[in-house]
Amino acid sequence: MKRILLTLATALTVAGPALADQALATAKNCMACHAIDKKLVGPAYKDVAAKYQGDASAVDKLSAKVIKGGSGVWGPIPMPANPQVNEADAKKLVTWILGLK
Repeated sequence: MKRILLTLATALTVAGPALADQALATAKNCMACHAIDKKLVGPAYKDVAAKYQGDASAVDKLSAKVIKGGSGVWGPIPMPANPQVNEADAKKLVTWILGLK
């Protein structure tokens, strides 16, 4: 029993941050238009990570887009503003997205 609990605690510790940020994305309705590894209405998060890899300004630039919306980067469908996401949550979400491989 102790071995099972230890294994579970280890798994949650390792996967916790990734799952927590996906949970935040779900709670803020981001996952309604985006998926981690496939295009839905918006681009796959892994594609976003690949496009902005090495861009030092990406967190600030994309955080602003999460909050204010944007258009033209990934096609003709605009991303609407998301007023329920504050700046701290936007940066947390974008940091998580850019860390996907």
